[in-house]
Amino acid sequence: MKIGILQAGHSPDELRDSVGDYGEMFTRLLDGHGFDFQIFSVVDGEFPSGTEDADGWLITGSKHGAYEDHDWIPPLETLIRDIRDAGQPLVGVCFGHQIIAQALGGKVEKFDGGWSVGRTEYDFGDQTMALNAWHQDQVVDLPEGAEIIASTDFCANAAMMIGDKILTIQPHPEFTAPLVAGLIEHRGRGNVPDTLLNAAEDALSTATDNAKFADKMAAILKG
Repeated sequence: MKIGILQAGHSPDELRDSVGDYGEMFTRLLDGHGFDFQIFSVVDGEFPSGTEDADGWLITGSKHGAYEDHDWIPPLETLIRDIRDAGQPLVGVCFGHQIIAQALGGKVEKFDGGWSVGRTEYDFGDQTMALNAWHQDQVVDLPEGAEIIASTDFCANAAMMIGDKILTIQPHPEFTAPLVAGLIEHRGRGNVPDTLLNAAEDALSTATDNAKFADKMAAILKG
């Protein structure tokens, strides 16, 4: 089964040699599930010719906001709607979560409550999962038909299902402790309050549920 990864941003230059780019992080996360991957760097204007180029799709995170004025965002929103209309599976993470919500009629804003960074526990109803967060933007209005499947007191709309083919999540199951440490150093200091960064540093050695959530992603992508 071929999964098209729609890469909406790049990892920091300082970290790319050690951790890879965002698309590569997902190929590692989903390794062992029997997928073949093709990465389309949509942030650089590289798009598939159509939905037939893959059997399922995944949209990565990005430093950009879904509401920002970039040439590649409108065609990405069109592609999201085409994927939905084709009945193909689709997973979105962080920016991917937000742009799917926006493309399908929801709303994304820069959250006035500030940032969420580092290991965070999410309530999935029947279980709690710990995943690494790195965001200020949030989905504030849901698209039609969306069901919230995970939340925190800080992020009410942390994960959602739209029908049985679209899964989106605000935190990053692909983010490892070394990557979060690098983000703190290269994208955090001076942008995110030190109290949040220090707490995220303190939690770097505590396990997350990346593999467990990867299984959920793979199940959706396999239909």
